[in-house]
Amino acid sequence: MTAGPADDRVRVTIAVDVPVEVAFDVFTRETELWWRRGPRYRNAGDAPGTLAFEPRAGGRLFEEYASAAGRQVHVIGTITTWAPPHRLAFTWRARNFAPGEVTEVAVEFAPTRRGTRVTVEHRGWATIRADHPARHGQAAAAFLANLGRWWGDLLRPLQDRGPGPHFPK
Repeated sequence: MTAGPADDRVRVTIAVDVPVEVAFDVFTRETELWWRRGPRYRNAGDAPGTLAFEPRAGGRLFEEYASAAGRQVHVIGTITTWAPPHRLAFTWRARNFAPGEVTEVAVEFAPTRRGTRVTVEHRGWATIRADHPARHGQAAAAFLANLGRWWGDLLRPLQDRGPGPHFPK
C-alpha cells in the first residue's frame, strides 16, 4: 500500500496464480465468490444479497439485498473504464456520501511469470472533507492506512482462492 503525493490514495497489490483473462473474469463476473460479506464490506452485512458489476462502461457496481423495508439496491459506483482483461475503473460512493461526493477505484491486471498481478488504487479522497463520517474521525494518514488494510482484507479471498472450478489452471 502506498499513499499518493496528495495523500488522497491507497494502492494494494496481490498476486493470483491464473492468467490475466481469468483474474479479470473472476474479479468482475464472479464477485460473489470473493467479495467478503459482513458489515465491514457490505451494506447487507451477513444477510443474503448480491454484489455485482454490470460488464460495460457506464454499468454499475451495485449491491442488492432484502431488508425489513423491502428490496434495497445500493449503487456503489459507475464503471468508467471497462477494458478486459487489463483494466477496470469505477466511481466509488460510500453509503453516507452526499450527492456529488465521489472517489475512484482503478484496477489493473498485469501478467507475471506465475499468473497475474492485480493492483487496486482507490483515489480522490482529497475531495472528501476531513470531517466526513466516512473517515471515522481519523487524520488523513491514519484513514488511508486503514483504507489500505480494508482493501487488502477484501482482496485476500481472491488471492487465496487458487486454482479450482472458478480459478482453473
